[in-house]
Amino acid sequence: MVLLMKISLRFLIAYSAVVTVAFMLTVYFGFVHPVQGASRVTDFDRIRAHRIDLVEPDGTERLILSNRTDYPGSFYHGKEFARPDRSDSAGLLMMNDEGTEDGGFIWGGLSKDGKPMSFSHLSFDQYEQDQTLNLESSLEDGHRFTGIHMSDVPDFPITPQMMADYTTAKSMPEGPARTAQLSALQKKYPPAHQRIALDRSRDNSVGLTLSDATGHPRLKLFVAADNTPRIQFLDATGKITRTLSTVP
Repeated sequence: MVLLMKISLRFLIAYSAVVTVAFMLTVYFGFVHPVQGASRVTDFDRIRAHRIDLVEPDGTERLILSNRTDYPGSFYHGKEFARPDRSDSAGLLMMNDEGTEDGGFIWGGLSKDGKPMSFSHLSFDQYEQDQTLNLESSLEDGHRFTGIHMSDVPDFPITPQMMADYTTAKSMPEGPARTAQLSALQKKYPPAHQRIALDRSRDNSVGLTLSDATGHPRLKLFVAADNTPRIQFLDATGKITRTLSTVP
């Protein structure tokens, strides 16, 4: 009887050891070092998170979905750089194959002093540059705005150094020195030019504006707040050279 108990005890110990080792190997190879080429699919009924980062196998950030508090800065070649101006909204940030910002979607809204405010902005960027297409909508002080915009952007990249130069200039006290510094930066880094704007404006008018290559509006097709349709032709200085309207 004693012999049988000893054999049973040894068997249980050995069995437990084998099961433990098998479990550890399963965890190690299945989760820590999965078999190359194998994929794991996990179903969730609900996920609650402050931020979700979607990355490539090499760790390159491709998409970040975040609340306002944890919203990221800018990404350039896989490195993140601070953007204090991005602390007012939750959103989604997209990066290209090289880990550089490629567009995004932000939104927000609240009631302050009894007045509702809301905004949303979806944009798509040119390679290492600013947005070439954006859709936005806002409500502020009772005024509504909705627009679709297309822009031409320069060919040079928006680098962290360029952003730092602008941040430094904008932090300077108001005055001639600040103005001169910003002017010098605009010559060094020419701005983008909006070419097409389809807007529902804050004055309740709706219209289409077409601009030339330097960003000057040259043709406006709109219905004014008084429901009057008009077509305006403008020169490069913004002067209206011709107007077509149903109003006598």
